[in-house]
Amino acid sequence: MIPRYSREKMAAIWSDENRYATWLQVEIAALEAMAEQGLVPRDAVEQVKAKAKFDPKRIEEIEQTTRHDVIAFLTNIAEHVGPAARYVHMGMTSSDVLDTAYNLQMLQAGEMLLEDLDQLLAVLKRRAFEHKDTVQIGRSHGIHAEPITFGLKLAIWYDETKRNRARLEAALEGVRVGKISGAVGTFAHLPPAVEEQALASLGLEPAPASSQIVQRDRHAGYFTALAILGGTIEKIALEVRHLQRTEVYEAEEFFHKGQKGSSAMPHKRNPVLSENVSGLARLLRSYAVAALENQPLWHERDISHSSVERVIGPDATIVADFALGRITGLLDKLLVYPERMQKNLEITGGLFASQTLLLALARAGVSREDAYRIVQRNAMQVWEQGADFLGTLLADEELTKLVDEKTIREALDVKAHLRHIDHIFQRVFGE
Repeated sequence: MIPRYSREKMAAIWSDENRYATWLQVEIAALEAMAEQGLVPRDAVEQVKAKAKFDPKRIEEIEQTTRHDVIAFLTNIAEHVGPAARYVHMGMTSSDVLDTAYNLQMLQAGEMLLEDLDQLLAVLKRRAFEHKDTVQIGRSHGIHAEPITFGLKLAIWYDETKRNRARLEAALEGVRVGKISGAVGTFAHLPPAVEEQALASLGLEPAPASSQIVQRDRHAGYFTALAILGGTIEKIALEVRHLQRTEVYEAEEFFHKGQKGSSAMPHKRNPVLSENVSGLARLLRSYAVAALENQPLWHERDISHSSVERVIGPDATIVADFALGRITGLLDKLLVYPERMQKNLEITGGLFASQTLLLALARAGVSREDAYRIVQRNAMQVWEQGADFLGTLLADEELTKLVDEKTIREALDVKAHLRHIDHIFQRVFGE
C-alpha cells in the first residue's frame, strides 16, 4: 500500500519555524565550539542554550526596520537571552549561518526524496515481475517494431530510477558541507577549529575553501539531479499517456468510482495524473536552470542567488516529492490489458519478424541488399493491401527457393524474440 502524499511534511522543512530553528542550531553549534576553544565563557553558552527563543512574527516586525533578516533574527534572540547574547554570532557573517542552515534543510528534504524513490523502486520491481512475460509489441517512432514484454519496460524504468537515486545521493553529499569562515572565507576572526567542531556536531563537513558563501556548483548539482529525476517521471507518464490512447488501450490509469473525465463528454477516461506530472517535470527543469545561473556571483559574493534559492529550494523539493508520490501511486494501481497487447501485436500479421527473416536469408547465402528487398517487398503488401504476411511469404517463389517453410514459420514465433528476458531481469534485479 502506497502512503498518501503529505505536502505538509515536506513544506514544514521550508517553514519559517524550521528555518529559524536551523539558524539557531547553527549559532549554538558555533558558540559551543568557540567555548571549547576558550573564545567565549562556558556559562554564557549555557545561558544562550537555556533562554534562546524566537518568534517568526517578531522577527518579521524587526526586519521592517533592519531590512536584514539575520540581524532581525539575532535581535529577537537577544530579547530572550539578555547580555549573554553578545557572544552569539561572534566573528561570524550572515552567510555562515544562512548557507550552513540552507544545506541542512536541503539534506532534510533530500532524505525524504530518497524515501520516495525507495517506494517507487519497490512498485516498479513488483510490477516488472508481475508482467515479465506479458507480451507487447515494441515501438520505435511510434510504429510497431519487434516484441518486448511490458515487464521489460518496467525493468528499464526501475534501472533508470536506481540511477536517479544514486545521483541524488551524490548530490546530497555535495551539499553536506557548511562554512563558518567569516566575511570572505579567511577565518579572520575565528580559527578553523571552530568551524570544524561546529560543523561536525551538525553532521556536516567544512567546505575546503569558501568565499563568503559555499560555492553554488554544489547546489546546481542538487537541482540538476532533481531535474533529471523529473525527466524519468515524465518519461514514464508519457508512456502511460500513449498506452491509454483509445486506439492503443494497452494500459490506463485507475479510474475511481465516481470519477469524471470530462464536463462535456461522460464517456471520457483521461490520463490526468500522467499529464499532471508531465507538467511538473517542466518546473523541475526550470529550477535546475535557475540553480545553474546562481553559480557566477560577483567577487566573493553578491546576493543575486538568495532570492532564487528562497523559491527553488522549497518549490523544487515539494514538486519532486509530490510528483514521486503521484507516479508511484499511478503505477501501483495501473490497469494493464494483456489481451489488448496481444491483439495489437497481431495487427500487422507478423511484420515484427521482418529482421528475423532478413537474417535467415543472409545465413542462407543471400546478400543483405537482396534479402532486404525480398522481405520488404512482402511487408509492403501487408501495409498497402492488408495482406496476410505469412501468406505473402509462402507465396513468394523467390523466397521459398531460398528458405523452407519451417524457417519462415519459426521466424514468426514471438518466443524467439523473448528468450533473453530472464537474463535481462537478472542483470537489472540480480535475482
